[in-house]
Amino acid sequence: MKFALIKERKNPPDRRVVFSPEKCQEVSLKFPNAQFIAERSDIRVFSDDAYRVKGIAVSDDVSGCDVMLGVKEVPISALIPNKKYFFFSHTIKKQSYNRALLQAILAKNIELYDHETIVNESGHRLIGFGRYAGLVGAYNGLRALGLRDGHFELPKVENLPDLETVKNTLDKITLPAIKIVLTGRGKVAFGAKEILDHLNIKEVSIEGFLNTNYNEAVYCFIDVLDYNKRKDGKTGDKKQFFKDPSGYESDFMRFAKVSDVLITGHFYGDGAPYLFTRDDAKHPDFKINLVADISCDIDGPIASTIRPSTIADPFYGYDPETENEVSFDAPGAIAVMAVDNLPCELPKDASEGFGEMFFEHVMPAFFNGDREGVLQRALITKDGKLTERFRYLQDYVDGK
Repeated sequence: MKFALIKERKNPPDRRVVFSPEKCQEVSLKFPNAQFIAERSDIRVFSDDAYRVKGIAVSDDVSGCDVMLGVKEVPISALIPNKKYFFFSHTIKKQSYNRALLQAILAKNIELYDHETIVNESGHRLIGFGRYAGLVGAYNGLRALGLRDGHFELPKVENLPDLETVKNTLDKITLPAIKIVLTGRGKVAFGAKEILDHLNIKEVSIEGFLNTNYNEAVYCFIDVLDYNKRKDGKTGDKKQFFKDPSGYESDFMRFAKVSDVLITGHFYGDGAPYLFTRDDAKHPDFKINLVADISCDIDGPIASTIRPSTIADPFYGYDPETENEVSFDAPGAIAVMAVDNLPCELPKDASEGFGEMFFEHVMPAFFNGDREGVLQRALITKDGKLTERFRYLQDYVDGK
């Protein structure tokens, strides 16, 4: 079976790739029937020559391959009919801006496997860049703090070669006595936690965080039932919340009253309560003045996140009184970091980590008859139609 590492063609350029040259070589050794061709690219974090050195062919023409492995959306004009494609299509939530892409995939008889749909039997994702989003997002939040308050200056992650250098750079800073609240329990949140722990920031209990003044930087790691509560006052249930959050309301203000910095690593589901609203941000007791919004849901659960920011210009400010954007260091503003493609800043490490997961969870399925059902669950389109699991997208495809 022939696999193509396709060139990323979306703008702004994305330097990530599914497999590094070393991982291609490792896959080929374990699965001798797997053959790789790297599409020629002047963007990819690993050079064409790096693949050639490992015995991987490099070509402008990958049309002879069976499976196309990419990261971001493939432009419609670059789609090759009758192939299997793996990439983040950003269609499974009915994103209107990619409707034409899914329509073209169906018209071209392409089998689409979205990286987000690669899950185990329980529905938990098996691969992703979440850890790296968390790592870079937490770093960027601290960078904003240092620049805004004049404590220190950190370079951009995109100007550093790898994660090891990122962590070594952090070793040079000293944080003031601030309180940081970190939300979530997934790979994103634990990526952010990795940065806080590397800095030896003290993790404290919820009770201590809410009721104690510290003379050092501390953080509190909170989950969904810590910042949401049942409206009827009864004890909450996590599974129930994710199934139907309508009986819950936000309990986040108790953290907002004592926190300086919010780092978001949570997943926000439809219908869930907002963490804080625009009215909450106006409250005289609201204390948060910097948000590293890794989750980046626009006009959603984090009122200050009014637009995504960019790697080139990662920070802006939100004025709670006017509800308008201002400079990130404007007096009274909430500084916001809301870059929505954070792993792009750490392309080498992110690619290597992603490739390890793809190697472990996906590659065996091509050669063992998909014994675990990984490919079957992930398949969105086949024979020009939506598969049963994704039939809910039909009205979206139809433009309704």
